[in-house]
Amino acid sequence: MLEIYRSQLITQNGRTTSELQRLDSIVADSWVCLSTPTEEELSLVERSLNIPPEFLRYPLDEEERPRIDIDDETGCVLIIIDFPYIRKDGVSSKYETMPVGILHAGKCLVTISLREATVLDLFKNNRVRDFVTGYRTRFTFQIMFAGANDYLKYLRYIDKTIDAAELQLSKAVSNKELFKLMELGKSLVYFSTSLKSNEGVLEKLMRSRFIKQYEEDHDLLEDVIIEYKQALEMANIYATIINSTMDAYASIISNNLNLVMKFMAAMTIVLAVPTVISGFFGQNIQFPFYGATFAADPWPFILILVLTLGSMGLVAWWLNRRGMF
Repeated sequence: MLEIYRSQLITQNGRTTSELQRLDSIVADSWVCLSTPTEEELSLVERSLNIPPEFLRYPLDEEERPRIDIDDETGCVLIIIDFPYIRKDGVSSKYETMPVGILHAGKCLVTISLREATVLDLFKNNRVRDFVTGYRTRFTFQIMFAGANDYLKYLRYIDKTIDAAELQLSKAVSNKELFKLMELGKSLVYFSTSLKSNEGVLEKLMRSRFIKQYEEDHDLLEDVIIEYKQALEMANIYATIINSTMDAYASIISNNLNLVMKFMAAMTIVLAVPTVISGFFGQNIQFPFYGATFAADPWPFILILVLTLGSMGLVAWWLNRRGMF
């Protein structure tokens, strides 16, 4: 999908505000947003802004790593940054990352992504303070800052999920919750790897002036770097927590299963008592010291039943003393 936006500056009562307008064609100081683009849309933007064709296609590769690329001939600067998103997988949701390209081409800024990037919705709805499409450097850093906030938001979601899983530890006997933690651990690996790569790109932007920066842009970039460092630190902390939780989880599941097996073994012993006692007697065998058969008199059966129940109770009491129940 191809969307074109441009900020219109409005001055009223000595105060300047910006209003985002949707356009039908590419003009100077506009923002060209490409999400899940078709070949026709890519070709149109490529011709309109004189962009190297590979610059528009690099961010569409899910395996593309964060980096900066410059075309000396056209002066285009491509910045690829990984942003988080939620992948719906049936009834479950997985936290993953995807590359988003931020391309400086002439007097326009182009964003390219393989799927809808929720981080850009804030700008489409004009909900970012001091957002102007014509201020391309500031716009670039604002996108990165919003991406860092998304990382922090999803990390808080993961933290809540970990807390909920820990509440199930005491009664866990299956691997279901363990698999959930494994998925979260995988997500944190994605986050940590992407955040570290993003941090490298930001540090490179800080050291070199690939794009023109004003003083306020430099300050904003420093804030962005701080946010990404914080997100990376949180991701590493949560990864450590998940690893320790999974180890504890596995131990508790194993212990709970051992308790179940011990209980089942004790019950098997108790329930084996009637079989052992009944093996000594037959329906037509005289009861010791009684002189009658079971068929002639019911009292021997009642006495054996009482003996069986008493023996079961005695065995159960002894097993309970040994901690089997």
